[in-house]
Amino acid sequence: MTTAFLNQITETLHEIEKDGLYKRERMITSPQSGWVSVGDRKVLNLCANNYLGLADHPDLIAAAKGAMDDHGYGMASVRFICGTQDLHRELEQRLADFLAKDDAILFAACFDANGALFEPLLGPEDAIISDALNHASIIDGIRLCKAQRYRYANSDMADLEAKLIEAKEAGARHIMIATDGVFSMDGYLAKLPEITHLATQYGAVVMVDDCHSTGFMGPKGEGTAAHQGVDVDILTGTLGKALGGALGGYIAGPQPVIDLLRQRARPYLFSNALPPSVVAAGIKALELVEQGDALREQLFENAKYWRAGLTDLGFDLLPGEHPIIPVMLGEAQKAQDMANALFEEGVYVSGFFFPVVPKGQARIRTQMNAALTRDDLDFGLNAFAKAGRKIGVIA
Repeated sequence: MTTAFLNQITETLHEIEKDGLYKRERMITSPQSGWVSVGDRKVLNLCANNYLGLADHPDLIAAAKGAMDDHGYGMASVRFICGTQDLHRELEQRLADFLAKDDAILFAACFDANGALFEPLLGPEDAIISDALNHASIIDGIRLCKAQRYRYANSDMADLEAKLIEAKEAGARHIMIATDGVFSMDGYLAKLPEITHLATQYGAVVMVDDCHSTGFMGPKGEGTAAHQGVDVDILTGTLGKALGGALGGYIAGPQPVIDLLRQRARPYLFSNALPPSVVAAGIKALELVEQGDALREQLFENAKYWRAGLTDLGFDLLPGEHPIIPVMLGEAQKAQDMANALFEEGVYVSGFFFPVVPKGQARIRTQMNAALTRDDLDFGLNAFAKAGRKIGVIA
């Protein structure tokens, strides 16, 4: 590697740090939980996607251990060669039943699922209309596809309809509307009743990424569409958040769609199958979710209490009903300083700033967890009060 090349990379890193955009990782030495160990400190964790508190659940750990005993450690193969076990099909069918779809297909992560979805299903004669705030994985998946691309302003139904008309007038054979179910930086829900209405009107297919919804939104945790009382054509999602927090993604939908993806989805055809331990724990996580009404109730009680507490302290919050509750700070450096001050007070959060969110919209994204107690939340609110006054964010 040439010196000039490395010098250019080093200069880019210096610029990132100078702009206050350099991301640093803290080393956790305990299981993922409501409280975690970082070095020799125990800190309250308010930034994990562990919505139902299942990441260290003993039943999931036992299921994972048991699967290694009778199904081994890893598959050492892709699915279509010799990497499919009975556990893989069991989880796919359980996911399909849970989400009221014909079938489901597993991937290493939902990033891979979204990367796999579009290219096999849509060609140059087709069109994809994507929400402007969709997750990077949807954006990257669309880039891999040869379909015509349109983008509508976040949750702007007039703009979506305009793009549908534009795609129709351009002669699109098939049109797919792609959206997050929950926009993860803001905690906003997609307007799925309006989206599905427009899709029916214009003959479009609706795809929803439900990573920040599956397991805790809607009846029995079936997701954003169920929460809003509508049906969508294709769902993508993850095992890496509310469903145990390990890894693994999926696509669920009509049988022909899933069958074609098994034949042509590149991340499926060329990636190792999920390890048996993860699959078995995913099956157990679905069992817990199906019986998890009390966990869901506690999660939303925590979110309501936390939102009210931060509001009373004077923090600027984005409105919403989701357990993602962003604290808006504006400047990247201020978000970094706030995260560091909170860590000193015993609270683990991360600053979010460009390019994760637009410039000038830096924030601390707090996330609720059903396993947190009222005492935990009060501890966190006290820490936010101290850190906010120290940084000058609140009076």
